[in-house]
Amino acid sequence: MLLEGVRVVDLTTVVMGPLATRMLADMGADVIWIESPAGDVLRDYEPMRSEKMGAFSMSMSRNKRSVMLDLKSDAGAQAVRDLIATADVFVTNLRRKAVDRLGLDEQSVREVRPDIVYCAANGFGAGGPNADKTAYDDVIQAASGLASTFAWHGGDPQLVPSILADKIAGVHVAFAIAAALFDRQRSGKGATLEVPMAETMAAFNLVEHLGGQTFRPQHGDFSYSRIRTPHRRPRRTKDGWIVVLPYSTDNWHHFFEFAGLPELRHDERFATGGERIKHSDELYGLLDDIVREKTTGEWLAFCTEHSIPASEVIDLERIGEHPHYAAVGLLQDDEHPTEGPYRYARDPIKVDGETSPIRHHAPRLGADTEEVLRELGWDEDRIAAMVGSSGRVD
Repeated sequence: MLLEGVRVVDLTTVVMGPLATRMLADMGADVIWIESPAGDVLRDYEPMRSEKMGAFSMSMSRNKRSVMLDLKSDAGAQAVRDLIATADVFVTNLRRKAVDRLGLDEQSVREVRPDIVYCAANGFGAGGPNADKTAYDDVIQAASGLASTFAWHGGDPQLVPSILADKIAGVHVAFAIAAALFDRQRSGKGATLEVPMAETMAAFNLVEHLGGQTFRPQHGDFSYSRIRTPHRRPRRTKDGWIVVLPYSTDNWHHFFEFAGLPELRHDERFATGGERIKHSDELYGLLDDIVREKTTGEWLAFCTEHSIPASEVIDLERIGEHPHYAAVGLLQDDEHPTEGPYRYARDPIKVDGETSPIRHHAPRLGADTEEVLRELGWDEDRIAAMVGSSGRVD
């Protein structure tokens, strides 16, 4: 396991932070998830078979150990400091004022473990007027410009039906921590990381859309016209839906021939990649009428023969039944010690041809408190006092 031997103290909640630490846990890190006596809010999201074990939370908490601490109590505060002293990484997405009140700001944490990688994952970056605002995925989709892109098609701003900002920011958190650990291996020094959701998502959105604003003064249009056109969408076939994307000039020539429109091979608007992008509206606007003339199977066979990117539109709810995902084993079935048979989407990354195993099933709230405190050298009386006052869900 790539991160075996790395200990992460995980004071995160909801999705951005827990997804990042799950990625680290899947790579072998010992992630100690610090939860309040109420537990993370995701634990209460239906569906669930038993209290505090919601499906969403089970997905976020595999390969972690749950330690329940009241960080406002003296014992809880001491326990987290003892944990930090043994850790390589401390990561939190609590609001800055809350972290300061708990005495877990970067300076205080570094007094306990000077070479620690300290990561603060927030909604908005420090120094800006929004720095202390509460942020969830919906808010960040709006604040980062993503919601506005739907209006390019003549409608209202919309939210993507996915917690996209949370997940993208979470991936950035995991990447930043892994990079800081690599640097610490060389330098012996820890790093202080800030990963703000809004800036992360705004930069992500601008990858293809900064366009003419890349040059100062502006030279050319903002945004990437091929992506912006409302004609970029799945197409209805005779019997279903497909996305077909001729990309190279050869792709388009084969496509025009198969569609019975060979004369378009000589149309100057579509002669080169640059011209095709410039005339995306006209080119993509042709596709609806062309694609509906053949079945999905006919299009897929043609596209495979000529190396044209294409896919049928797969129903997300049934994705595990698709031959590709079934063959690679994306969805795995297992037996949880308390929740019974369950299914999860495995980490898609392979290392030396192997996927990450489940080392720890999603823990029940506080399930690992006693084990971890023993590892810290706490005696049984002290552990009993801590656990007995916590109201742990067994």
